Formats: sequence, C-alpha cells, structure tokens
Amino acid sequence: MKMSHEHCQEALNDFEELLTTELGYDAIIYAGENENMKEFHVHSCILSTRTQYFRTAFSSEWAEKKNGKFIFKKPNVSPKLFKIILRFIYCGKIDLTNLQGPEVLKLLIIIDELNIQSLISYIQNYLINHQDEFLQQNPIGILELVYQYESFTDLWDHCLEKICEEPKILFESDKFTSLKEPILKLLLERDDLDLEECFIWDSLLKWGLAQNPSISQDITKWNKEDITIMERTLHGLVPLIRFYHISPEDFLDKVHPLKKLLPKDLVNDLLTFHIVPNRKPNVQPSRQPKFICDSIIIERQHFRTFASWIDKKESLHYNMKNCPYNFNLLYRASRDGSTIAKFHVKCDYKGATIVVAKIANSEKIVGGYNPFQWDSSDQDMSTFDSFIFFFTERKNVETARVSYSNGGQYSIRNMPHYGPMFGGGCDLYCYNQNGTWYGNPHTYPDIIGMPKGTFSVDDYEVFQVIKK
Repeated sequence: MKMSHEHCQEALNDFEELLTTELGYDAIIYAGENENMKEFHVHSCILSTRTQYFRTAFSSEWAEKKNGKFIFKKPNVSPKLFKIILRFIYCGKIDLTNLQGPEVLKLLIIIDELNIQSLISYIQNYLINHQDEFLQQNPIGILELVYQYESFTDLWDHCLEKICEEPKILFESDKFTSLKEPILKLLLERDDLDLEECFIWDSLLKWGLAQNPSISQDITKWNKEDITIMERTLHGLVPLIRFYHISPEDFLDKVHPLKKLLPKDLVNDLLTFHIVPNRKPNVQPSRQPKFICDSIIIERQHFRTFASWIDKKESLHYNMKNCPYNFNLLYRASRDGSTIAKFHVKCDYKGATIVVAKIANSEKIVGGYNPFQWDSSDQDMSTFDSFIFFFTERKNVETARVSYSNGGQYSIRNMPHYGPMFGGGCDLYCYNQNGTWYGNPHTYPDIIGMPKGTFSVDDYEVFQVIKK
C-alpha cells in the first residue's frame, strides 16, 4: 500500500518541527560573523543524508567537536539565508518572496557552494521570472559574476540574451573596455547581438586599445610593433566580426586601413567581394535580433514598456524574451499617406492597437492604446484598459508617463473623418490630413508636460497588438 500525499506532507511537517524544536540535536553551526552571527542547532544525520557537502563536513577529517557536539562555522552565510537553506534541507520547502534580488543571487551562490543541485535551477528560474528588474539594473556585473559559476547556465543564457537585446547598455558603458576576453568573445559569437557590424568593429578596436594604453588612439601613428601587439591582442576576436555585412564605404574608411589586423585571405576575399559583389564567398549570415522593431520612431524597448502597460504591471517586468505580445506595423503616415482615409483603410477592424506619434521638431513622443478596434462607426466606447502616454525623450524609456482611462463613455472614439481618438476632451486625437493633433485632459488624468491644444507631429505609426 502506497503512502498518500497527506502522509508525506505530515512527515515533512514533522521534520520541519524537528528543526524548530532542536530535539536531539548533535551539531552547532555558526552562520554569519561578529554581531550578525547566529547559532543553529541541527542534526548531523539529516544534513549528511541530504547533502554531500555536509556529509564531508561532518566526517572525522573536518569535524570539530566540543562537549560531544559537532561545531561548524559558516561566516560567509547570513543567518537569514542559512535558515532558508536549513528549512529546505529538513523538509524540502523554500520561500523566496521576502528576499530582495541581491539576496536571492547570494543565496544561489551559497547553494552552489553547498552543492544542493535540486535548488540551483529553481533559484535561477526564480531570479529570471520574478527578479528581472534587479537583473536589468546591472546586467554587466551580474554577467561577470555568473560567468564564474559553471552550473548557472539558465541565468547565464538569460543575461546574454538581455545584453544582446539592448547591447549599447554594455558597449557604450565605461565598463566595456574592462570586459574579460572570454565574455567578449561569447558576445561576438552571438547571432542575436543587435548592433551594426561596423559599430561592433569600432568597439572591438576600442577594447583592444584599452588593453594596450601605450598605443596611440590615432592609427596613423602606429608603428610595426604597435600593429603586432594589436594583432596579438585581437587575434581570437577579429574572425568573429562579420565584415561582409559592413557597407563598402565603412569598409574602405574603417576596415581597410587596418587590414594588417585581419587574416590575409580574408582581406583578399573582402576586396573581391566589394569589387565584384556577385562573386560572393561563403560568409556568416547577418546578425538577426530575436525581436524585429519595425519602427522609425521608437525602439524595441518601447514595446516592452507598452506590453507592461497593457497588462497593468506596476513596474517593467517584461523583456523581449517573455513579452506576451507581438506588435505588427499596420500604418506609417510617411509611408502610407498622411490622410484620414489611409488611416482607416490600414487600421480599421484590426483589433487592439498602439498608436505612436513623434511631436514635430522635438524628441518627444505621444500615443495611446486602444484595446478594441478602430472603425468608422461613429461609436464611442468606455473602458478602464485604454491609456495614453508621453515620453519626454524619445530614446529614453525612463522618461515615460502613462495615464489610464477613468472608464468614461468616450475612452475610445471612432469617427470616419478623424484619425485615432482617445477621450472625450478629446484627450488626444488626429484631426486633419496635415499631421495636426490636439490634446486636452478629460477622460484620462493629466500627464505633466504632455502638449495641450493643437500641435504638429513629424510622423505617426499604428501597431496591431497580437497576443502570442
């Protein structure tokens, strides 16, 4: 007769109570140090049974005894984290909800030290799914830390993907030139590294010069020894640049003057390719980011922001990997014709949409989300799910401000002689063929800085929002 789930749970509860009551303990573990040190009374047989680390720790070779009790010290582990670990060892339960991101990462490192394999994958997934905002704060530092641990493969892949999604955060930072060569090599090998190939080449040269500060930044002043040093420094990295995807102009200006850093056969092949493009050798494919941003107004990270707003997340939890929506470009005024009729032809009856407009002669953008559809029905719709937004700096998502509808009757308005319309004010709408828009707070709470009255836009786009 098999033991029921209830009986198993009862046994686990008993072991958890044993940890609390300390009945029959034969070992004392001191976690933390100085005023932060705490004494834990535990059972060596349970710890030894559950982990190889403690099996070795309580062996005669390591063990220290005092008054018949094993004595063991873990000064590098805080009492708070050690209590979590002990609870898992005793009864298989773990609760990470009260930990901040840095504490969870520290716990993962301790778990690796204790070689509790069943927890390593669990904690990595918890960091990825519940602490993504923390991981975004310092992707470079976390990447370098995770690189030191072979078992952190899930977290490593996640950090690499995050950097490849928004690589300029790394490549334009002061920390880029201090990257370890193996990490830089892994990044350059990625197909999804979302950068222009010439920018990658320039960045590699910048990195190489930082490793050799005695060499002049002016390549025209390099002597034979300088070239040899740079060639040796970049030897394993230069072949990872996809030179065939650099424009002829940039090849002539930026690559050819440094041809001695490239393998001779590659230089000859590149010259042949640029002189006779049809004679194309076998080359690496161009890099392809996993999320293609079909916009001339905004960038990929804006869509992550929109997705978070659609799902009413309090903070930006989505990245491009776990974003639950696709954004399909339906209409671009400069491409399809800046007329009300063209807007309705392209956008009517396409379901939920995001509208994005760039304010003329500025780097500001405005827009809104329609969770229903656009049409020419002369009907108004109420909802609490629609929103309008404003970015004071087009390329900086941190300047974003969003305002949700108060649920009023005119949250979304459909009129045949107007473009997209939000609110009963109207709060935001396009009202003629010449890129003229209007703003007036009414159905949506006022956003400070958002234009009021009549204003012009350089261009605007409409994206269909599709649940994956």
